[in-house]
Amino acid sequence: MYCPKCGIENPVDEKICISCSTPLPVVPDEPPPFAKTSALAIWSFVLAIMGLFTFLITALPAMICGIIGLVKISKSNGRLKGTGLAIAGIAIPAVGIILIPILAIMLAILMPAMGKSRQLAQRIMCSTNLSGLGKAMLVYTNDYNDTFPTAEKWCDLLIEYSDVTPQQLLCPGDVKSDVQSSYAFNVNLSGMNISDVPPDTVLIFEAPAGSNPVGGPEILNTQRHQGEGCNIIFADCHVKFVRTEDLQTLRWKPDELSE
Repeated sequence: MYCPKCGIENPVDEKICISCSTPLPVVPDEPPPFAKTSALAIWSFVLAIMGLFTFLITALPAMICGIIGLVKISKSNGRLKGTGLAIAGIAIPAVGIILIPILAIMLAILMPAMGKSRQLAQRIMCSTNLSGLGKAMLVYTNDYNDTFPTAEKWCDLLIEYSDVTPQQLLCPGDVKSDVQSSYAFNVNLSGMNISDVPPDTVLIFEAPAGSNPVGGPEILNTQRHQGEGCNIIFADCHVKFVRTEDLQTLRWKPDELSE
C-alpha cells in the first residue's frame, strides 16, 4: 500500500507508513464471492436417492459424482459449496452396498423358517377343523342311537344335523376351494354303533378333496403338509397329527389289531 503523504510503498498489513509514520488508510475487505452449489454434488445426492429404489443401479455414478464434486469444491476457494450433498451421495450407496447383501442373507435364512411357521399354522388350523368335526360327530351319534352316519352322506348329515360349517370341512392347505371336503370318512365304520368300535380306530382322515369323500388307507393324503403326515380323527373323536412313517400302524377296521 502506498503512503498518501510520502508515496512510499508499505507492506500490505502495515497501518503506519514506515517512512513518515503517517497513518495509512484502511482498505475495506472485499466481500467473498457468492458460492454456488456444485452441480456434481447435487447429482451425486439425487443418484444416491434413486439407487434406493433401483436396487443400487445408480450407486456407482452417485459415488463418482460425489468424489469429483468434493475435489472441485475443495479447489474452488469458496466459490462452490455442497460438501454435505457430495458426502451423502457417496455414503448412501456405500451403506446400501454393505447392507443389501446382509439383508439378502438374513432373508435367505428367515424365509425357510417363515415357510415352516406357515406350514405349522396350517397344520394347527387343520387340526382345529377336525376337532370341530369330532365334536359334531359326538353330537350326531348322541342323537342317533350312538351310531355313526352312513359313509356316503356323512358330510351332508353333519352339516344338516350337527351345525358343521362348510369351512370346517376344508383344510387350510387345500388349494381347491370349490369342493365340499378335504377329509374322508372311514368306510369301515359306516352306520356302526360307537360302542362296537375301538377308540383308536380311524374315523375321519385327510384325503383327496371331494363330495362326501369315503375310503380307507389307500386314499390318505399327506401332500397338504409337505408329505410329513396328516391329521386324523379317531373313533373316540380325539385328533392327532400322524407322521407318514407311522401311518401303516393305524387301525382301520374294528376287528383288526393296531400295530
